[in-house]
Amino acid sequence: MATEIYAKYKKIFAKKSGILRASTAIEQGVPKHILYEMVKAGQLVREAQGIYRLSESDPLGSPDLVQISLRVPRAVICLISALYFHDLTTQIPHQVYFALPRDVKTPKIEYPPIRVFHLSQEAYQAGIVEEVVDGVKVKIYNREKTVADCFKFREKIGMDIALEALKDYLRQPRPKVSLLMEYAKVNRVEKIMRPYLEALL
Repeated sequence: MATEIYAKYKKIFAKKSGILRASTAIEQGVPKHILYEMVKAGQLVREAQGIYRLSESDPLGSPDLVQISLRVPRAVICLISALYFHDLTTQIPHQVYFALPRDVKTPKIEYPPIRVFHLSQEAYQAGIVEEVVDGVKVKIYNREKTVADCFKFREKIGMDIALEALKDYLRQPRPKVSLLMEYAKVNRVEKIMRPYLEALL
């Protein structure tokens, strides 16, 4: 009987690729106590605080990015996390790097480890793309904005990472140098990037 009751709630999860924030599930009509019951019954897996996944759905390939995107709707994945996503670095991110507008407070998140960068409205909005990761829409900066951001924050992440990203970007198919320089202007690093770019082209 319980399985039949859960079936209608499982459909709500299934429509969202099998994963939802608790608050969203409740808004969609899943009672809070049912969430806990479904976890006990093995129908749901608690992925992280306030995030539940259908146990029959595939385990997440990028759980950290998915969790941050669900828990912090205005987060835009940036810098080393974005480089890794775009295949522009040999670095493995040990934190989730994401950007927020300056007027948004850093959220309190115990896990996964996070590193937050607060940007001006113009820099925050420039170059956002939405990628579907494990069935969840994740906001992330495009390749060009990510490379420009690495030069902007070179003192925080290391100039070697910024240069590696630029070299890897130019090796990838169809680099858009004019777009790259547009984001360099937004980040006020055009003069810093140009000599490196000219040396590599």
